[in-house]
Amino acid sequence: VQLQASGGGLVQAGGSLRLSCAASIGAIASMGYYRQAPGKQRELVASITNAGYTDYAGSVKGRFTVSRDDKNTVYLQMNGLKPEDTAVYYCFARAGTILDMKNYWGQGTQVTVSS
Repeated sequence: VQLQASGGGLVQAGGSLRLSCAASIGAIASMGYYRQAPGKQRELVASITNAGYTDYAGSVKGRFTVSRDDKNTVYLQMNGLKPEDTAVYYCFARAGTILDMKNYWGQGTQVTVSS
């Protein structure tokens, strides 16, 4: 398994959850999470580069925080969760050389926020 995801679950609105994803691949340029809600397209939630630059979807800014440790594990701290955050969350890693960059995906993790 190249990306092993964990975390997720059921939480009430306003609560918090933490997702983590451990990568067993090298030459990672960036990591993060996408999510897909029923009937909707997959969207980028948050990402972090090797240099520590982060990017967030507008809907989660100020509530979610993405981080990464030195062992190729990415974390997504989700605070102030809302019912509209309910989705399957997929971690990803973009890795390889400049001429051969690939996307790797972890298994989906269900996050359900009840109102």
